[in-house]
Amino acid sequence: MTEQEIFYKEILADLESGTLVLPTLPEVALQVREVVDDPDATAAQLAAIIITDAALSARLMKVANSALYRGRLAVESVQMAVSRLGLTMVRNLVTSLVMEQMFQATSNRLDKRLHDLWKHSTEVAAISQVLATNQPGIKTDEAMLAGLIHDIGILPILMKAEEKPDLLQNSALLDDVMASLHPRVGEAILKSWEFPESLIAVAAEHENLNRNSTNGPDLVDIVQVASLQTYFNTEKALAPEVLAKVPAFAKLGIETGISVSELDENSEEYAEALALFGF
Repeated sequence: MTEQEIFYKEILADLESGTLVLPTLPEVALQVREVVDDPDATAAQLAAIIITDAALSARLMKVANSALYRGRLAVESVQMAVSRLGLTMVRNLVTSLVMEQMFQATSNRLDKRLHDLWKHSTEVAAISQVLATNQPGIKTDEAMLAGLIHDIGILPILMKAEEKPDLLQNSALLDDVMASLHPRVGEAILKSWEFPESLIAVAAEHENLNRNSTNGPDLVDIVQVASLQTYFNTEKALAPEVLAKVPAFAKLGIETGISVSELDENSEEYAEALALFGF
């Protein structure tokens, strides 16, 4: 049995036995969700939690004043931001904004991989946000969060691979394991976080390019198209005849050869969304 096969079986066994170490949401995201889940919660209660984190407060106000969400008047406080955006949207945005903490490397061996993973995730999130603006019934903040978490299953695999330096240095073998297992691991993570089924499905099904959603376009369709568009003009780009067979493009009414981030009417919105995460 090869080292790759051994590692694959170890991940699978840990996942099935419930012993695989899964990442946890940052505490502030958990507190925000607890408040939003309370039907009697107020904007003031939610703001009181957010202002305990100065960096998060500043970033949320930046979002509220960005071209993506701003109104006629500038937002001048966290409570004003919460009131304008609404509790549910703020929950999704806070979760998105603190997600970067989970992609911080604990060793130099993981630094580049985690940086590249975060960069890809933010690009998918930004494109997903743009795509969602033209899809009735799909909220832009949910699409952004879906883009950020679609590859979350890679994190535990990388952490476990850190225990095996030889495997960590063999990019091809490790990539194969991650490609095979990260949807199942991602599904387990989002279930442990008690995320809604629509987001769990993104982690579980985004790699299935033959998937044909039954109730019109959904978040998985959005993320699939966004992810494939990030590969345009790279060595990972799929051939035009392959892209033409991906149902998600037709569901969204998107041409397979054009990236929405490059269109004049979308480029500013894409740049704004990407800037929220420091890119």
